[in-house]
This record gives sequence, structure tokens and C-alpha cells, in this order.
Amino acid sequence: MPRRGPKPPFTDKGRRLRLCPIKEQKIVVDELSNLKKNRKVYRQQQNSNIFFLADRTEMLSENKNILDELKKEYQEIENSEKTKVKK
Repeated sequence: MPRRGPKPPFTDKGRRLRLCPIKEQKIVVDELSNLKKNRKVYRQQQNSNIFFLADRTEMLSENKNILDELKKEYQEIENSEKTKVKK
């Protein structure tokens, strides 16, 4: 039976894959910003199962910066694709 109704907002698989890290980073930023002041935050050592105590405000600002960079990269890719389509 054919599908009826509006199409999903992102039918392009590549676009969905580019948006996935942005969505994940948004969740991390939301979780960190909603933590109580006295909660502890741990950072995982890269390529390891070791965690170190980290400052919540530093982690929040770092993750906000990462989110901003991901959004900027996504926007640049989208703009370059639009210019390719126009040509």
C-alpha cells in the first residue's frame, strides 16, 4: 500500500547522517545545562574506560562550542549543495 500523508522532513539519508551528531550534541548540552550545581560530571579518557572528574561549567562551554562548530559545518555543507544545484 502506498504511503499517504506528508513525507518525512529528511528523506535524504546523507542529510540525516549529518544531523545525527548535531542532535546528539544538543542532548549533551541540554543535559549538562539542566544539572544541579552540586552534581559531579566525569569526562571519559579518549579510547579508554577511564573517567576523570571534570568541571560542569567547563564541560558545558566545551560542548556548546562543539555544537556551534557542528552547526557551522552543516550549514556550510548545505550552502555548498544549494550552489551546486543552482548551477
